[in-house]
Amino acid sequence: MKNIITRILTLLATVFCLAAEADAQLAMDAPKRELRAVWLTTINGLDWPDTKATSPAGIERQKQELRNILDKLKAANFNAVIFQTRIRGTVVYPSQIEPWDGCLTGRFGQAPGYDPLAFAVEECHRRGMQIHAWVVAVPGNKSAQIKALGAQALGKRVPQLVIKTNEGNMLDPGQPGTADYIASICEEIVRGYDIDGLNFDYLRYPEKEISFNDAATYRRYASVGQSLADWRRENISRLVETIHRRVKAIKPWVALSCSPVGKYADTRRYPAGGWNALNAVSQDAKLWLREGWMDILMPMQYFRGRHYYPFLLDWQEDAAGRTIASGLGVYQIDRQQQNWPLSEMESQISYCRRYGVGGQVFFRSRFVTDNTKGIYNLLRYNLYRTRALPPAIDNKRSAPPTPVNARIEETPSGYTLRWEAAEACRYVLYRSNTYPVDTEDANNIYKVRLTEPQFTISLPLLEGWLPYYAVTAIDRYGHESAPLEINKERKIRTFVPLEINKEKKISTLKH
Repeated sequence: MKNIITRILTLLATVFCLAAEADAQLAMDAPKRELRAVWLTTINGLDWPDTKATSPAGIERQKQELRNILDKLKAANFNAVIFQTRIRGTVVYPSQIEPWDGCLTGRFGQAPGYDPLAFAVEECHRRGMQIHAWVVAVPGNKSAQIKALGAQALGKRVPQLVIKTNEGNMLDPGQPGTADYIASICEEIVRGYDIDGLNFDYLRYPEKEISFNDAATYRRYASVGQSLADWRRENISRLVETIHRRVKAIKPWVALSCSPVGKYADTRRYPAGGWNALNAVSQDAKLWLREGWMDILMPMQYFRGRHYYPFLLDWQEDAAGRTIASGLGVYQIDRQQQNWPLSEMESQISYCRRYGVGGQVFFRSRFVTDNTKGIYNLLRYNLYRTRALPPAIDNKRSAPPTPVNARIEETPSGYTLRWEAAEACRYVLYRSNTYPVDTEDANNIYKVRLTEPQFTISLPLLEGWLPYYAVTAIDRYGHESAPLEINKERKIRTFVPLEINKEKKISTLKH
């Protein structure tokens, strides 16, 4: 019996060791730069909010719900939130252009008594996370919304830009004024809020199931001999270029991203099955990367197997030096959806890392924070166990800022690290037990702070020893300065393993 117990304990120890080694390898493989984001859906309160802001208590509960979501995401080392800001011709901020959406109060056109976008920006930045305003571009109001909005409905406000559909109405990308209209909404958001990016959804023509008759627009504006397919792709690309030009003129550091259909087109080996960005919905998204009109693409790759992996590589191979962040259909693991195994998410993230893809964006956030099939635990305690910085975006500026005058000061509450930097919007504090601090190792990222050039260490000093620290500054484009070591290498007594003197049978300890 004793031998059996010993064997069982040995086997369990081996299993735990192997599991620990596997976890360590996954954490070690996590890159330092990786976009880790969720689409936080506000339409119909799918992800937020649950509570309606119809009273002061309701406002506070609504705010707390968002804080709770962001706290969970921060704890799992997410670094960005894609916050649905423009829904379907309605918005979740006080706009001079479009009316309030009904998700906040239960009534379209009714103000919630506070600015949800300003609140979301503040709370994301408080946690060192980016916030990208998610703009649903072409869709207009559904039929029920049109009735509820009355004179504020899209078709009443800009009838010359709208086409009626079997579901309600949509903006017509073929109308020259449509690009200016959507760009004006983007300008309003960028001028009014300290967002880190704009993410565009449905920046395309509708699928065949939606009746969308733009024949009159085509006859009026298409060039002689230009096919309908080429004309439509040109319209969407003009819209993208207009948004880029007008947003970057205001704040060139705001990252522009788009969520195209998950398959660009047929590859040499794998057909897209007819549903693709280029031909089915007129999104020449690879062109947008080459022209620099988009900084990031987040293709909606809610597939698996041969429908996912080869098409992810297709996007990555034509990234033109910019960022591809794979849109992952985490909702598909839900038992009420496709009931994928959790291992599918793990495989897709591992594949992203193996081929240098710039990150992952999960649709939707509630499936992550509700820990569907254990996805939150998998991310927090395994795949996202180390922190990561979002990828930088391209720009033509000079070198990033350099931290200066860093020092450690003893205080009654512990030790305070202080530093200064020019033009920084974020500071990254690294901590390591080795010198110099390796700032390329994601395991050493200790804290990410927004414009706060100090950090207090509350732990007591142990025999004159502290871990080694380094700090860098990150500019608005995400470019990082050279690291500045805060404290110098110390002479520390080190120990070697015990050795047994065979003759004297005495344990000796070497220094």
